[in-house]
Parts: sequence; structure tokens; C-alpha cells
Amino acid sequence: MENIQLRRAACSDLAAVLQLQKHCYRSEAAIYNDDTIPPLTQTLEELYEEVAQGSVCLVACQGQTIVGSVRGMIKGITGYINKLIVAPVCQNQGVGKLLMHEIERELAPVSRYELFTGSRSKKNLALYQKLGYTAFREQPVNDRLTFIFLQKYLSECLK
Repeated sequence: MENIQLRRAACSDLAAVLQLQKHCYRSEAAIYNDDTIPPLTQTLEELYEEVAQGSVCLVACQGQTIVGSVRGMIKGITGYINKLIVAPVCQNQGVGKLLMHEIERELAPVSRYELFTGSRSKKNLALYQKLGYTAFREQPVNDRLTFIFLQKYLSECLK
């Protein structure tokens, strides 16, 4: 994808990140028939708090427009990655892959990375597996949703 700039989000970007998050997660909510998933109910105050507590928030911009974002946090030897989002008009053009590589760099050095997605989120699972992540645990949330946890160890990250 041309003209994509990656950078850390500024506080002034967080409202746009949250708006894009809510837009992007509507399709996930539809897969699971659940409009109450946390990415759709998160408030701006909660997002500010998340960043204040050390979560790294990256944005992908096309000109002045935020077209993608990802977050991550280090706990112990693990970099936890979450809320990878890409505007629907920019999907399947490499933006998600760019964001994933950049958040891995931002969280380094760690021994492993971990993330999760829903079991029915086939596009997400395919992307993460293509990037070297392997499933290691399933966690049922309710009768419609099961989380698949994926990980990648540092030795795999250096490939």
C-alpha cells in the first residue's frame, strides 16, 4: 500500500483510533451476533487510561487520515498484541502486516508475542498464521464465541 506512514499515536489521535476501532469491530460483532464485545463498548476515557498505563498504540496514516492501528504491552517476557484494526477500504493491502511488524519491533526485546482472536475470525487467523503465530490455547467465552490464543517465540520473530 502506497503512502502509508506508521507512528506512535499521539493523545490527539485517540478519538480517531476509537472511532475506527468501533467501525472495524462491527464486522466481528456480526460474526458472533454480539454488539457488546469490548472493542465496541470501550470508551475514550478507557482508551486514554490504557495508554497511560503503558500500552503502546501505533497508527497507520494515509495522509492525515488514520487507516489502521494496533496496540501492545509488555508484561514479563511477553509482548501482548491487541486490537489490530484496518479501515475496510484499506484491507488486504498489507497495512495489517506493516502494523504487526512495527508493534513487534516496538515491544522488542521480548521472548515471545501473544495475541488472540475469535475462532470464527478466519481472515484474522490466516493473517496471524502467515506472520508465524501458532495457536496454543482456546478459551470459550460464551455459546457463540471462543477465543483462540496464538503465540510466536523470538527465534521465530528473527526469520
